[in-house]
Amino acid sequence: MASHRRSPSSSSSVFSRSAKVTVLSAAAVTAAAFGTAPATADPGTTERTARAEVDRLYEQAEKATEGFNRADERARAIRERVSQVQDGVARGQERINRMRGALGAVAGAQYRSGGMDPALALLLSGDPDSYLDKAATLDRISERQAAALTELRRAQRDLAQQRAEAGRLLTELERSRAAVALHKRTVERKLAEARALLNSLPAEEREAFDRASRSGRDDLPPTGGAASGRAATALAAARSAVGKPYVWGANGPSGFDCSGLMQWSYAQAGVGLPRTSQAQRDAGRHVPLSEARPGDLVTYRDDASHVGMYVGNGQVVHAPYPGARVRYDPVGMMPVSAVTRV
Repeated sequence: MASHRRSPSSSSSVFSRSAKVTVLSAAAVTAAAFGTAPATADPGTTERTARAEVDRLYEQAEKATEGFNRADERARAIRERVSQVQDGVARGQERINRMRGALGAVAGAQYRSGGMDPALALLLSGDPDSYLDKAATLDRISERQAAALTELRRAQRDLAQQRAEAGRLLTELERSRAAVALHKRTVERKLAEARALLNSLPAEEREAFDRASRSGRDDLPPTGGAASGRAATALAAARSAVGKPYVWGANGPSGFDCSGLMQWSYAQAGVGLPRTSQAQRDAGRHVPLSEARPGDLVTYRDDASHVGMYVGNGQVVHAPYPGARVRYDPVGMMPVSAVTRV
């Protein structure tokens, strides 16, 4: 995400979009990865090439992180639903056991008084579900017993449906867990590639890269003018997180990824935001960038894979990428997808 570190030119508005990163040649990237450069390349070119490649890897890692967040959120929701359904199954089975016990008591009383009713014996002896299919026997059972048996049949049917739903949810949960693991491996692989590339650079180029990584601001005067009281509270929370590390998959309070910072900040105002930047883009009313107010969410790139919070004066606060800390950057650091007022 090289654009995280580029401020708009002096001739551009702070709201202008940053230029696209020039596509790198495979040979230049390979040379940067091994800490060497073609004979015709100067050190500055090698440094810029390596920096662009690391930015590209960080961008891919961030997109995978949002995929991880989305899959993890889905898995958590399924786990909660599985727990609810399984509780319902247990309660349903207890209810059926009580109903069967009550009918068994009736059968025992009948037996002791001179023999069990044949229809009730049919219910208790083998396949109780077949009872109501034999309608000719209903006139042998009292109205009260018939109602109890009908209710038992309904309870058994409901229990079977709940068990089927539990099985379906467990299968879906396994798919979600697999998706979480896949995104996690992708994030870790991209970050490892970026670290290997950085470690392969000469010391002076690594230092230059580190200086560029710290180009954002960690101080900014209060601006006021939030769209609402809850936006002002969320903004204060986000500002209090400045300096804390980017941690992929984290939503505070000691570390954050980009959407985790937004979710945590608005939670301090009593507002529940979705977990991913894509869902946060649609968590409120869209407004033009020219009308952005402090506390508004600003999502970036066509796929809304990054998000920050507008703080005023053409700046956002955000968790930029691995290795960086929560900080302020120009709102035009990347192409803006949407501005959302929560």
